[in-house]
Amino acid sequence: MIHQYKLGGYNIVLDICSGSVHAVDEVAYDIISLFEEKSRDEVLAEIEAKYSSREDITKDDIAECYAQVQCLKDSGKLFTPDNFEPMAGKLKQKTAGVVKALCLHIAHTCNLNCSYCFASQGKYHGERAVMSYEVGKQALDFLIENSGSRRNLEVDFFGGEPLMNFQVVKDLVAYARSIEKEKGKNFRFTLTTNGVLVDDDVIEWANKECHNVVLSLDGRKEIHDRFRVDYAGNGSWDKIVPKFQKFVEARGGKDYYMRGTFTHANPDFLEDIKTMLDLGFNELSMEPVVCASDDPSALTEEDMAIVMDQYEKLASLMLKKDKEGKPFTFYHYMIDLSGGPCIYKRISGCGSGTEYMAVTPWGDLYPCHQFVGEERFKLGDIWDGVTNTEIQNEFASCNVYAHKECRDCWARLYCSGGCAANAYHATGSVTGVYEDGCKLFRKRMECAIMVAVARALGE
Repeated sequence: MIHQYKLGGYNIVLDICSGSVHAVDEVAYDIISLFEEKSRDEVLAEIEAKYSSREDITKDDIAECYAQVQCLKDSGKLFTPDNFEPMAGKLKQKTAGVVKALCLHIAHTCNLNCSYCFASQGKYHGERAVMSYEVGKQALDFLIENSGSRRNLEVDFFGGEPLMNFQVVKDLVAYARSIEKEKGKNFRFTLTTNGVLVDDDVIEWANKECHNVVLSLDGRKEIHDRFRVDYAGNGSWDKIVPKFQKFVEARGGKDYYMRGTFTHANPDFLEDIKTMLDLGFNELSMEPVVCASDDPSALTEEDMAIVMDQYEKLASLMLKKDKEGKPFTFYHYMIDLSGGPCIYKRISGCGSGTEYMAVTPWGDLYPCHQFVGEERFKLGDIWDGVTNTEIQNEFASCNVYAHKECRDCWARLYCSGGCAANAYHATGSVTGVYEDGCKLFRKRMECAIMVAVARALGE
């Protein structure tokens, strides 16, 4: 299977199953589009007719180009068959019962009242609560005990707003550091914060202990303050931006992400990206809102068309900034064409519910943060471990081939089947597909690959 598209002045051909990416001229692009549908003579005749008015393209040129395409196919770099389905699930079988990461819901409460919040302002459809040190300590012990031979373990302090329970966060990290050498583990901590409670102590601690920090900023002041307000209705932009600038500067401009959300109010999110760049931030992420279709923040069909165009313009801006010596990172355009995940990981999909779990303030286990509060998906707890094996098995069997719609999708080995939570909330099944999310993902991949091609060619 191949995927062909034109973007940024490049004719790009992806060979899906080999992972090969080809930037070709127009003749090769056209030959490839016909190669498997018609005989050699038919292809040559059609291409010769199309380019008959071009004096710089001869019949010999076209025949040679056809031979080169044939050579690429023979060498396994074009039209490679998909022989991966028998491998599906083997990685999860091999690592069954091995947990590598926890999302600790250190605070089911928040000091902001964002209307688009999927977590119901941090309450996750339940009561406000904060995690005690004892629960957090048991969660870390659970992770160690269930991590097998894995050395690197990941813990994300999440909310709500984690800094509303900052002392417990610090105490848990101190506990982890005190035992990691003895247990043969290495903890990597991430903090996700809205910034309201960031101060010098938070910055100093995070820069010492956190492998990464995620800082919530929606870009333009008018967009950010439209949604990210306190309980009195006051916007938070003026309060948090100087703190974030100080935070990022103290981190040396690395190991962080500015994480924004775009909604019906700002499908033109590139303007928010530009605002972040103007503020001195260059590690960026903008995510589509996750909400019900009848929510005022939900993206409409008209919005989706704007968003698609914004992704293309973002790719162009990245290349422009490269040339100016001011490169920046966009999370969804990070792609490694020379390496990247192994094929087992590509087809196994998300590790939610198996190697990754979320922990509530009272110690319940869920497949990920987006399932917290939905009782059907409660896996167990940090004392007794996973007891709802039926649900865990459902997630363990959720690979790219479990989604029937994915089988004919060119992007399947890039998304690995997509987000189980989005699939469930859109279709009622973790093996369904969230079609709007798929459309956005495919466009992001086309743009990301185009940027990678341009950079590889030094253009």
